[in-house]
Amino acid sequence: MSNRTILFPTPQMLLRAYAAGIFPMAESATSYGLRWFDPPIRALIPLDSQFHVPRRLARTLRQKPYRVSLNRAFQEVMRGCAEPREGRETTWINSEILRLYTILHYRGHAHSIEIWDGEALVGGLYGVSLGSAFFGESMFSRKQDASKIALIHLVGLLRQHGYTLLDTQFLTPHLSRFGTFEVARDAYHLLLKTAINLPVEKFPIQPDWDRLLAGILS
Repeated sequence: MSNRTILFPTPQMLLRAYAAGIFPMAESATSYGLRWFDPPIRALIPLDSQFHVPRRLARTLRQKPYRVSLNRAFQEVMRGCAEPREGRETTWINSEILRLYTILHYRGHAHSIEIWDGEALVGGLYGVSLGSAFFGESMFSRKQDASKIALIHLVGLLRQHGYTLLDTQFLTPHLSRFGTFEVARDAYHLLLKTAINLPVEKFPIQPDWDRLLAGILS
């Protein structure tokens, strides 16, 4: 990890950092500048048959309790991810993070999945896309299972469009139930070098979520 703080980074700098295996975080929502990290251990979510959906969650998915969308409310998802939650009163998402990733979103390098209950946004996630690598940044949930459902839809989307690497930075109990595993920094960098040079299909405006889930839940 690095303790170096950079003021006023550019979107291009951000993409170069991801390509090198480095990601940014802010000290807090009110801090200036970003700190940059290249941890010795990285967590990856498998995009093959090793991805695991817990049985109870699979039953919930088949009931379709929420509506799912792609890239319809990117900033709202980021703001949801920055909300205080139990066990985390502060956030690493500051105004600079919000500005940079919004620019990347408009340039096609950052994406969000939204979970809706009626017209209310109740969960979602966002991350960065580079080649066939997707870097999951954060997720949030205002109703039961909303963030987990967003993650499963993300995996289906990435699998269908040719992605080979889903980086989630750190392993958490929340992610471990899906088959998330850890790799050392050197191994991660080798996987990343291959992934960012592989082409993928462009995401559709409205994915066929039923088809994507069928491949995961079958």
